[in-house]
Amino acid sequence: MPPDRTTDAELSSLDVPLLLRYGLTLGGAHRTALFGDGAVAAALIAEELGVLPRAVAFLAEVVRRDGLRAAVELPEPLPGREAARTASEWLTTASSVLGEADLENEEQLARWFEAVATIMALRHTHATPYP
Repeated sequence: MPPDRTTDAELSSLDVPLLLRYGLTLGGAHRTALFGDGAVAAALIAEELGVLPRAVAFLAEVVRRDGLRAAVELPEPLPGREAARTASEWLTTASSVLGEADLENEEQLARWFEAVATIMALRHTHATPYP
């Protein structure tokens, strides 16, 4: 018998800021959880808020090119009031645990946002309509 699958509802209820906090600082299994279930959870949340994958990919580029501090200061990191609040929470959490010169983990955060955008794009492209 195949293992039980985690539902979208279960994934979207995960505490993404907590996964960011531990995944960015502790690595190992925590980083795996961040890039696995955490990226899917963030993609589901962003989709529910009407965010397009390209907006999340753009946020990844802001983190990579301008740095986390600049991304935190964006007035609307993702389009829409609730999406902006959610993204600000994710960015603020990451900022609270990463040091000023922690470029390696800033890059990990940018890669995580890219993973979220990729999951969103794949879900959109390969969505199977239910009868």
